[in-house]
Amino acid sequence: MKVGIYIYENAEVLDFSGPFEVLTTANRVSGTRYFDVSLVAEKPGVVLARAGYKVLADYVFSDAPQFDVLIVVGGDHSLEIHKSAVLDWIAQQAKSARIVASVCTGAFLLAHAGVLKEQAVTTHWEDAAQLQIDFPTLKVQKNVRWVEAEHIVTSGGISAGIDMTLYLVSRLQSEALAIKTAKQMEFLWLKNDAGMNAGF
Repeated sequence: MKVGIYIYENAEVLDFSGPFEVLTTANRVSGTRYFDVSLVAEKPGVVLARAGYKVLADYVFSDAPQFDVLIVVGGDHSLEIHKSAVLDWIAQQAKSARIVASVCTGAFLLAHAGVLKEQAVTTHWEDAAQLQIDFPTLKVQKNVRWVEAEHIVTSGGISAGIDMTLYLVSRLQSEALAIKTAKQMEFLWLKNDAGMNAGF
């Protein structure tokens, strides 16, 4: 299953490294490469994420394959939402992806790309009110780690993306694998419906 994680200048580091770690750890503890995980940037070259964290993507828009799972991360998205190439690429990938997900303010990019329209969604608590103002037809949820609306899954800020990605592992493979992955990561998996579950 091909998973593409879109990164950009000033993206939040844990927004992309957290999901990457979950999916690749799931591969490792299962002994099977269920998830072929790649980072995608708009253009070639080093991407400077938050605090100058340097990242080199696996693909750029021009050579990226169609992904089964698309994850759009958050951060300082103020420039990204005005780039037609970025919004068009997200919209195009979303048409065929089995699951489209966002971490933190990545929901703004999905909304500006027309992927989010009237669904129940969430984002970082600090940005929830603005998301509702900018897109009044959305049903913005607060105090949840993630929200699922058919094939679209949005998560709260930063570390909530890890919780969401563990949920994606449980949905796409099994809850047992998600719990095993959380245990390997020594991570307390916060679920929307059941509180803490570390799998220990």
